[in-house]
Amino acid sequence: MTSPVPEERAGEAVVESAAEAVQTAVMAARLVMAVADAARRHQQRRQKGKEEDLPSGEEAVGEVSETVKRLLPSDISAALMQEADWPLLAQQLMALRQAGVDLDQVLPRVGEIAVNVRDQVAAKAQGADSDQWVRVVRETLPAGPVREAILASPAWPEMAATMARLEEKGVNVREVLAAAHNEVLAVEQVVAIGLGGTAEPAMSRDAQLSYGPLTTGLDLPRDLDLSDRERVLKHQLAISPQENEKYIRWVREAMPGHEREADLLVASRQWPLVAGRMAQMEKERKPVREHLARLAKDTSWQEGSGTLGSRLAQAAGDALHRPAGDAPAESRVKVNTAAARATSLGPTKAVKAAAPTEVGVAAHRQLAPAPTRTKSK
Repeated sequence: MTSPVPEERAGEAVVESAAEAVQTAVMAARLVMAVADAARRHQQRRQKGKEEDLPSGEEAVGEVSETVKRLLPSDISAALMQEADWPLLAQQLMALRQAGVDLDQVLPRVGEIAVNVRDQVAAKAQGADSDQWVRVVRETLPAGPVREAILASPAWPEMAATMARLEEKGVNVREVLAAAHNEVLAVEQVVAIGLGGTAEPAMSRDAQLSYGPLTTGLDLPRDLDLSDRERVLKHQLAISPQENEKYIRWVREAMPGHEREADLLVASRQWPLVAGRMAQMEKERKPVREHLARLAKDTSWQEGSGTLGSRLAQAAGDALHRPAGDAPAESRVKVNTAAARATSLGPTKAVKAAAPTEVGVAAHRQLAPAPTRTKSK
């Protein structure tokens, strides 16, 4: 028997890598489905005092198999249906459908998450600590019944183990959880309405994408809409045109020799969030302009992914949020905010009414009377 030639070995490696990527994507899809099922169970217990019984495995497989084949990528659906626990997954999907969840809406987005995971593993081509994953879930998902349902679920140990295996494969688990959050919230809302309860309003896309280092500690509305700058500044963040002009002037004064970059920062989609941070700092009597001066001293924003305006907004957020005397850290400016996109954004209140917070506690989680705003020095 002859040894395989290098080309054959390379081909085998590619096939093995692709198979591993698909299996990892299936793990991610199963995780999202388990989270959705936990949300369903929680709503039923809360509204009816008990969970609905799952349909029989045989019935569920017959009912949802074609739907899964139609709505998920073929490689992922085939691998999913070969899993030993496929009948249980089919029962969970059937239960979601019976609770009023539209699988034609949910499964394609689960597929998107799985494909993203599959592609991450393929591009890399290369026992869970439960406490660690509890922290990840609490930091990534918003406070509320969905998050607590996940952590209280009997399936939590397996979910934590799955997250650990995904991380070992090079997958950004926080990103998977964040991407899945709105789908899980939608599941909970549909089930709640179906049981005669009420559902919380969904978080806007801008609210999801904005949360992270740039907005930690700010009290932002759940329906944040950055596409209408005048509305978001005046009505959603309570920043007057005069105040906005003042903040623009401060930025330009803080970046001598970088006039073009200052204008790009102000023109960026995230500018209202930077202005919101400055308004809060004024209210807390913090030296806004001293913090802004860091933008000229630390120009790490000149390189990185994304547009220059977006990088400048992240850098400005870091410069404003970082305590005085704290040296810049590369990870702060270049941090991937997708890891926390789904984190809760508190009740709809103006920035002027937001309260100072303790270290590590977001404003929307601990509110207190705010001091009178004074001008920054």
